[in-house]
Amino acid sequence: MSEPSADSAPVPEPGSDLPLRVAELEGEVLRLRDTLLRSTADQQNLQRRHQRERDDLRRYAVAGLIEDLLPALDAFSLGLASASSQADGRAVAEGFRMAVTQLRTILSSHGLVEIVPAGQPFDPSRHESVGQEPSVDVPEGAVIRVVRSGWILHDRVVRPAAVFISSGPAR
Repeated sequence: MSEPSADSAPVPEPGSDLPLRVAELEGEVLRLRDTLLRSTADQQNLQRRHQRERDDLRRYAVAGLIEDLLPALDAFSLGLASASSQADGRAVAEGFRMAVTQLRTILSSHGLVEIVPAGQPFDPSRHESVGQEPSVDVPEGAVIRVVRSGWILHDRVVRPAAVFISSGPAR
């Protein structure tokens, strides 16, 4: 009779613990199946996370550029307001108006939305308070005046609106 090799399982002798060995192997199969299912689930979760990260990267890739452009948009808007108030500046105002409209259209096509909080309750996640003013018309805690526009890129605040908050009627 030849001896079993070192890398093959020993053949049980008749009447030995064959049912015990079968139970051990069934347990090992269950453990390996569980490991396989967990590994597959982990890989699917990793693929979903990577897909979300790629989607976020695409959605917010222009965020830095947009943040850099917002001061230029503010300057255009200030120039437009200044030129509109002067009789000799009507042509200049129209040029500013066209530039501002075009820039806003381009930015909105990339998912940028202006925060327009006048009259709304103060929201610290979207607004930055720069002061308070008394008002009989605007309820206490609501935005009374916008100093600088705020902006949202898709669902993220790129720049909060700088606002004055109503302190209610003067006392």
